[in-house]
Amino acid sequence: MNNRFAVILAAGQGKRMKSNLYKVLHPVGGKPMVEHVADQVNKAGLKEAVTVIGHGADDVKKQLGDRVSYVFQEDQLGTGHAVMQAEEILGEKQGVTVVLCGDTPLIRAETIQSLMEHHERTGASASVLTAHAEDPSGYGRVIRNNDGHVLRIVEHKDANESERDVQEINTGTYCFDNKKLFEALRQVGNDNAQGEYYLPDVIEILKEQGKVVTAWQTPDFSETIGVNDRVALASAETALKKRINEYWMREGVTIIDPDHTYISADSVIGKDSVIYPGTFLHGTVKIGEGCTIGPHTEITDSRIGNNTWIKQSVISHSDIGDEVKIGPYAHIRPQSTIADDVKIGNFVEIKKTSFGKGSKASHLSYIGDAEVGEQVNLGCGSITVNYDGKNKFLTKIEDGAFVGCNANLIAPVTVGEGAYVAAGSTITDDVPGEALSIARARQTNKEGYVKKND
Repeated sequence: MNNRFAVILAAGQGKRMKSNLYKVLHPVGGKPMVEHVADQVNKAGLKEAVTVIGHGADDVKKQLGDRVSYVFQEDQLGTGHAVMQAEEILGEKQGVTVVLCGDTPLIRAETIQSLMEHHERTGASASVLTAHAEDPSGYGRVIRNNDGHVLRIVEHKDANESERDVQEINTGTYCFDNKKLFEALRQVGNDNAQGEYYLPDVIEILKEQGKVVTAWQTPDFSETIGVNDRVALASAETALKKRINEYWMREGVTIIDPDHTYISADSVIGKDSVIYPGTFLHGTVKIGEGCTIGPHTEITDSRIGNNTWIKQSVISHSDIGDEVKIGPYAHIRPQSTIADDVKIGNFVEIKKTSFGKGSKASHLSYIGDAEVGEQVNLGCGSITVNYDGKNKFLTKIEDGAFVGCNANLIAPVTVGEGAYVAAGSTITDDVPGEALSIARARQTNKEGYVKKND
């Protein structure tokens, strides 16, 4: 039976961020920090996760939804006080509880599992997640005894010379026997300069009771980054970018310049795809195999098929098929579906449109609120005139139609199967299938006009 639980601390305001946005909602890798933590907790397979909320409570709940339970910390009186708010949900349960901070977006599910397994294996009452720091200045040092158990945790300012040489630091993530955690929390006092109740005091209480306190060291120091200001936020972003890019390169993706490629945590990329510099993948992006993406391309919450080429373009909330060529400088706006073998060329904007297999809009066109059939050709400067100032209307262009350059299709209108629209036409009525529609003024030449006006 799984008796593993988590408490995620996400109630603080984060004043050092100097932001109107609540601290744990600042994004790293395109996703709020607290969501990274909640996702990893869920991935670790814990039975229940409780998030302690305070400032920005409604926004946090909106972001995390029902993947966690919530308790409210009305007054922020320290980390110990925050964990104590979870007693109403977890207090009487037998098992093991891990306590994590909502501003540690790089923590991994594997690390959470390893810490809890170590805790259970050693029979400890508490276990501390530690890391090796090349420069431990400012961190609390973890001092072990001859058995490898935690003797004490010493803050940097309180450490003596030999203790400051210790490079094993406290990450602020802990694992506890659940019942012993809440029993010890009731004994924590607030006799300190801040008048707050600190979670690390539980470690000292358990030590005084003769309980075993152990430590497990993560091999990746970057996991321990806690974000308190914009400098740390940038450090976390850099570390996560490096982790994500290295993962996909090992999975068979070529990233030409990893330092200038930004892939969200929820993106998926098929093997033999090539990502060029200046590419940004936001949200949930799924890219198939053998694609070429970039340079300087931005894709948000979209699916890209196999062997598709996208260059210097923007794609948002859309579905792109196989063997498609997009760009340079194309814009695929939300709710667009681009079928296989389509070409969307330079300076073409597509909005809320289905674009059929084998169709082309090679340059300088706007196609909005439209249904474009298969094997359609849209000439340079083709426009679906979809908006009358109040409402949007649909344009239908059926299979095999040919629309000449600089044609305006005034919606609602249908161009029938195999029809032709002459260049320069403004079409206001439906065009029957296989017809030629011409809607432009007849050309008039005035002989000798230039000399007469000299």
